[in-house]
Amino acid sequence: MKKSEFTSSRKREHLEICCENDIETGFAGFDDIRLVHNALPECKLESIDMSVRFLGHNLSSPVFIAAMTGGHPDTLQVNKNLALAAEHFNIGMGVGSQRAALENPQLSDSFTAVREAAPKAFLCGNLGAIQLVEKGPEWADKAVEMIDAQALCIHLNPLQEAIQPEGDHDSNGCLKAIDELSRTSKYPVIVKETGCGISRETAQKLWSAGVSAIDTGGLGGTSWAAVETLRAEDKNLINLGRNFSDWGIPTAVSLIEIAGFEKPVIATGGIRSGTDIAKAVALGANLCGMALPLLKPAMENSDSLNKAIDNIHRELAVSMYLTGSKNITSLSKSRTYITGITRQMAGF
Repeated sequence: MKKSEFTSSRKREHLEICCENDIETGFAGFDDIRLVHNALPECKLESIDMSVRFLGHNLSSPVFIAAMTGGHPDTLQVNKNLALAAEHFNIGMGVGSQRAALENPQLSDSFTAVREAAPKAFLCGNLGAIQLVEKGPEWADKAVEMIDAQALCIHLNPLQEAIQPEGDHDSNGCLKAIDELSRTSKYPVIVKETGCGISRETAQKLWSAGVSAIDTGGLGGTSWAAVETLRAEDKNLINLGRNFSDWGIPTAVSLIEIAGFEKPVIATGGIRSGTDIAKAVALGANLCGMALPLLKPAMENSDSLNKAIDNIHRELAVSMYLTGSKNITSLSKSRTYITGITRQMAGF
């Protein structure tokens, strides 16, 4: 099997595993966060303004359709449904890793369909940091051009690669490659983790490298260690994956550490409701990524997905109303109670 075919096949396996198995592990930390209730909201629920501005783009809400899939013919309709929702609600969307389509352009349909379905939406391309080191900025440019993206996400996934049977185990040069891309590209570069979070120290390095935004991709949602464990046949890799299934920084903790730099942040990892989004915004997030909660309805049809997003928006609006927040700016200034493990880890 050619390398491009293997990569494509893996994308389909990932999609099937995420839909058919319990692959959520860890604690995201949002159960430790409580928004302070305002008994005198002094605003109207139906007039709540959820709109945000992110990297120069006006979006109708902080909901961000996080990277999920692509790179296999069977993923085309899912990506199309997600894109239709992004266009319908005027919210941002990130595509899954474009590596397979860059290796084999014949697989690009599952990605180009996204822009076709969402001609005006804010779209983010996706390329692994290790591929950026190996292939250079040319691949980054091709990923952006493939979907006419407004930004490019460079994903960091050292744990997944360490567990993956065919994983890349050499991360040397990633920071340098990100620095060079950030300083020379004509588009914003967003760096994201994929389930283990980003620490204050790593964030400082990334901001110094000139990235435009950081996505927490914290612990508490989909565990790629768990996904790769289900793919593995080698008992040693299976045991390794299980031992590291809880590895990482909870999303809420990662968010608190990264938001301290007061630069654009996407909170992703274990966000499962509109109330979680409200909490994340209050902690400093500009956008909030959701993947698994949207994947299953997206695999059904567009109507199911739209209903899911409508419910999330309703929960967000009610949460804003109950904190007296007329808009997202007001919500970002809302006071929170932080308890439990999150409080301990954040050093409060």
